[in-house]
Amino acid sequence: MSTRTTDLPARWQELFGEPAAMRLASADGPTGGNGGGGGGGGEDLAHSGGPWSKAAVAAGELRITTAEGLGRMAAAHEGVEAGTAGLSATAALAAVRASWEKRVAAVRDECGSVQSALRNVAREIGEIDENNRLRFSYLVTHRDASK
Repeated sequence: MSTRTTDLPARWQELFGEPAAMRLASADGPTGGNGGGGGGGGEDLAHSGGPWSKAAVAAGELRITTAEGLGRMAAAHEGVEAGTAGLSATAALAAVRASWEKRVAAVRDECGSVQSALRNVAREIGEIDENNRLRFSYLVTHRDASK
């Protein structure tokens, strides 16, 4: 069922001309329409949770890596104050270390927050895709049954 300019009021016909066709990925069946929903070109509108899930994994890995880095930094500095007591560089080293620990901890925490948000987006997109697939399947089934 398409809308043609002849179906529109005259003023709208002047303004909009012929409406563009719209196709959704997977609306034509399990392999999708023109582009197959896989980004292979064509005119389909498609998205998937794949990139969002991969980004969530990367954020999680970065969170773990920064947490491990904080642990290694703490272990590397054990005993430094006792071994360098009285040196002016000890206080400077402690200040720099505290600054870096604060920054790396902030990166670690942000990665955890971003990871959670990305997972939520991936889940929501997956749910939307699945709901749309089911609705289109229902429409196709009922359209075929009415013939």
